[in-house]
Amino acid sequence: MEKSLFCPKCQSENYVKSGIVKDRQRYNCKQCGYNFTVQKEGKKVDYYYVTKALQLYLEGVSYREIERILGVSHVSVMNWVKQYIKQRPEILGYHPTYKILKHQELIDYFQDQSHIKGAGMMITELGDKYMLIKWERFKDR
Repeated sequence: MEKSLFCPKCQSENYVKSGIVKDRQRYNCKQCGYNFTVQKEGKKVDYYYVTKALQLYLEGVSYREIERILGVSHVSVMNWVKQYIKQRPEILGYHPTYKILKHQELIDYFQDQSHIKGAGMMITELGDKYMLIKWERFKDR
């Protein structure tokens, strides 16, 4: 019997095996009579991806675009936003775009200074590549 387990109701370590439910061992607490199963451990998510997803979200990138960039489900991204961000800043008057570039492509991008003026940028490392997020103000028509 694994004594590292405890009853989730009364925290007692006094329990016995009580069958199998959905391929998981079921236990019965001798102290309070509560039946419980061992909790399945979920997939551990590297917080690197959570941070990158939240950065992209705050820059105005959509959930589906974040999914394509990071390879993480858009539902996971929505859950992280609900959990960690109370309210997204209102985005007025600018349009964010992003590019995934290799190191040399990033260097080449900055060689030409003409497309940099009048824009804000953020560069963040993304594995062996770099993500360039650029936002420009909408032009008045």
